Formats: sequence, C-alpha cells, structure tokens
Amino acid sequence: MQANILIVDAIATNRIVLKVKLKKAYYEVTYAATMQDAVKVVRSDLPDLVISATTLPDGGVAELCRILAKCPQTEQIPILAIGCQGDSASRMAILETGVHDILPQPVDETLLLGRVRSLIRAHISIAEWRMREDTCRALGMAEPATEFQVQTHCVLAGNDAPLLQKFAMHLRPMLSAQLALSSPTALMQQINGEKMPDVFVLILAENATAAMADLSFISTLRAHGRARHTGIIVLQTKKDSGVGAHALDLGADDLMANGFDATELALRIRAVMRRKRMGEQLRATVRTGLQAAVFDPLTGLYNRRYAMPHLERIYEHACTTDRSFAVLVADLDHFKRINDIYGHASGDAVLVEVGHRLRAGLRNTDMVARIGGEEFLVILPGTNLDEAQKAALRICRDISALPYVVPGSSVPINVTISIGMALGGNASRDGATAEQNGLALLKQADSALYAAKGQGRNQVNLSRPAA
Repeated sequence: MQANILIVDAIATNRIVLKVKLKKAYYEVTYAATMQDAVKVVRSDLPDLVISATTLPDGGVAELCRILAKCPQTEQIPILAIGCQGDSASRMAILETGVHDILPQPVDETLLLGRVRSLIRAHISIAEWRMREDTCRALGMAEPATEFQVQTHCVLAGNDAPLLQKFAMHLRPMLSAQLALSSPTALMQQINGEKMPDVFVLILAENATAAMADLSFISTLRAHGRARHTGIIVLQTKKDSGVGAHALDLGADDLMANGFDATELALRIRAVMRRKRMGEQLRATVRTGLQAAVFDPLTGLYNRRYAMPHLERIYEHACTTDRSFAVLVADLDHFKRINDIYGHASGDAVLVEVGHRLRAGLRNTDMVARIGGEEFLVILPGTNLDEAQKAALRICRDISALPYVVPGSSVPINVTISIGMALGGNASRDGATAEQNGLALLKQADSALYAAKGQGRNQVNLSRPAA
C-alpha cells in the first residue's frame, strides 16, 4: 500500500486540489480542518507525512509541529507547509519549529510530488531502523544514546568559485562548523580520504542543462560506500521545479529552491545533521547490540532469538499503518543427503552460500534469519501479495540457479529450496497479543511449507491468514 498523507486545511477547495494531485500519485489521503483535529488524526493513524496550511482556525503549522514533537510516536513525522511565504522572519520562525519546507500557493505539482517522495522515503527508512532498535530494546541489548560533540564538517560544492566564496562569507557567521569549498569534480577525488564531510551543499548552475549535469554528483555519492549516508543539500540559484524534483528523487536530503539565504541554509544544514546523526545512532545501536547475541555464527544471518521479537514488531506496525507484510518459511530440499553423502563440512558450505544468496536478493528493510538447521525465515515489511509471490519465486530461482562448490565433492552439487508463505495485515485474533498473532502467522507459513514439500519441492506455496 502507498504511504498515507494527512492534509490539514480549513478551506475545502484547497484540500480537494491537493487530494487530486496526491491521488494521481497513488497516495492514501486523509483530512483535518483544524489543528486539534489534525493532532487527533495523527495520534490515532500515524500518517507518513502531514501537509498543512500555514494558518489554521485554531493555530498554525508551527504550533502543530511543536505539539507533535512532544510525543515520541509522532515527533519524527515530517511536516510540509503550504501557504503564503510571508516575510523572511515569519518563514524562518516556521522552519525553526521543524517544518521541512513551505511551498507557496498555487502549489507547483512537480515540486510538491518531489518533496513528498523525498520526505516519505526518508521517514520510512528511519521508521524501519527504529523498529529494529525497538527489537534490540525488547531483547535488552540497546545501548544508551551517545551525545555528539564533534564539529560539523560542511562542504560547499559548485563550479562558480567566486559565488562559493561569497556564500561562504555570509554563511560562516551563522554556522558553527568547519566550512570548505570545492568543485564537484575535485570533491569526488577527495572522498576517499580519511575524513568524510558530514554535509555537502551542492550549488547548481543557473542554466538548466548545466544544473542537471551537476546533479550526477548526487548519484555518485549515494553509490559510494563511505558517502552514502552523508547529508546532501541542493541549492538552486535559479528556481526550476523539474530540476529541484529530480534532485530530491536522486537522493538529496533537502532542497533550497528559492536561492541563497545564509540564515535558512544554516538552519537546513543543522536539520540535516540532526537527522544524519540520529540515523547513525540507530544503525550503531542495531550493529553493536545485535552482533554477538542475535546473529547465526555460521551464516551471518539473524537467528531465531532476533527473528521472533522482530516479527512481533512488524505485526504491530502493520496493524498501526494498515500495511500488509509477508512471512516466508524456507527449507532446503533433501539437505540431510548432502550431510550424509559429502559430510557436514559440505553441508555448512551450502548453508553459508544459501545465506549469501538470500541476503543478496532482498531489500535492506527485509529480514532473513536462520531459525533451524536448514530452515530460514524471511519477513518482507510493507509488501502486498503480488510483491511477496515475486520475491519468493525469485528466492527459489536464486538458490537453485548455480551449483554449489563444496569440499566433499569434486564437482559442484545442485541445491533447491521450498517456501511456505503467509500474508499478514491489520487483522488479528480477538484478545490475542502481537506475539500470539505472529506465531499464528508463522504457523500458517510453516503449514504452507509442508504443502510445498508434499507437492514436489522447489516451489512456493501460499497460505492466506485467517480473517
């Protein structure tokens, strides 16, 4: 299911216009006419994005942002404002509350949808890492948050050196950070150095063709192992909604579409740094908290101890967001024969390679665990039936596509896998806990696995969850 967006505006025609634009992009849309109604909707439904008018009958978007920021469940929901830009002081007052951007009326559809895609993508990514952190906490392995005292290292990148120097002169008094200047070409030659900048501010040329060429820098950074989590802000010296939307789609964390403003750029750099450091903290918590306790030492996959609490969190999240997810239980076919004929070292080699192939064929947000000798559990969050079936069939193909080189055989051996699949959503048994519902879903997938074995192996069998 597509993301859910809450529109907050007292004027019905504004809500309708926005709904039409967002529905065309396949988003789910809900409404609120006042700030208080919006707070109630957010707390009950937890949307992926809030788009609010700057002024509301009982407050405004700034006050709405402050209220949501006080609750741990709602503090990370991104907020986009639409309305009169006002003077610079009013605009900055709104942005300082945590609102991501203010788009003027009438709304430019291209830029709006680019902003929406970017904000929702970032929100879902953080939500997935938070879910993994919650699993760590449930297992008693989360570490306390660390305070970041390291000075921010920021680079202004562009091909107009005098313009960069001018921007830097105005920005330095506003920003407590190490600030450097570079061309994109020179910067790409430096990112393999010892210290990676925290934030890149890419200054685009006025010419649209040159600006689009500059944006290739974003793709290169996001594909670079050490730079993929670095903050990227794109600053347009000439407003162009198509170029701006493309920058966001390529992976820019933020966009200044209206030209240079030192105060606003400093604010946006600080905001990107906060989000970057939060992501680093979440990833570090997952890495350090789980490494020794919840990974299978042979395959490097998660083990059952991690997988079961994670299944509970996924189930709870699905009930809250009304998004389906899939549970796959996979078992290698005739694995005992491999151990009996070639020896246990060969069986271990097969398990290691199967683990590699499973992980390579899944998304970063998916989870795969070894829960038995040759049995694996795969959880696919935010996945519908068609997507889950395609993923399961792809796993079958990946496992059997190439023979396995093992120490007990002079020739590679063939291996296949059977998969049982069940789909979970917002339905749950009356009075049942998330743990009980998760176990029931796992049992359905396990039954489907036995059916796949009985039907000839090397295939996928689906069991639908009970209503």
